[in-house]
Amino acid sequence: MKKIVLAVMVIFVMLIVSCATTGEINDDTFRRIYSRYSNDLILDGAARYTVRSGDTLANISRALYQDPFYYPVIMLASRDVVADPDKIEPGMILTIPDLERNKANARARAAMKGVITDCAQIEEDRGRSATAQGLRNHANSL
Repeated sequence: MKKIVLAVMVIFVMLIVSCATTGEINDDTFRRIYSRYSNDLILDGAARYTVRSGDTLANISRALYQDPFYYPVIMLASRDVVADPDKIEPGMILTIPDLERNKANARARAAMKGVITDCAQIEEDRGRSATAQGLRNHANSL
């Protein structure tokens, strides 16, 4: 009986420690990320895109940049509209930065790398390892 009680207590403590060390991902998580990088992204010459039913940020990124892993750049540019990439809705008007202009500027490129890297960690925390790895690969290529 003592072994069962001890095992239950160990599991309970492990659960508490696990919950305490795993941060909840919410809109504030993304706002903190945006505040780190938003001042360095170049928005001159940015386009606009209106979200349609069925759109995802990755699909929009694929269509506009020919690459799904630049969606954090769209999120950063659209920070007043998009809090969480899983929560876009039809009718939202997104800002689509000029990717090449931002890649050509050292500060903007560093901001893109940072936001992509931070989003990779969020995707990892959400259990989306393949997406996280794709994002990390893109961040490392900048």
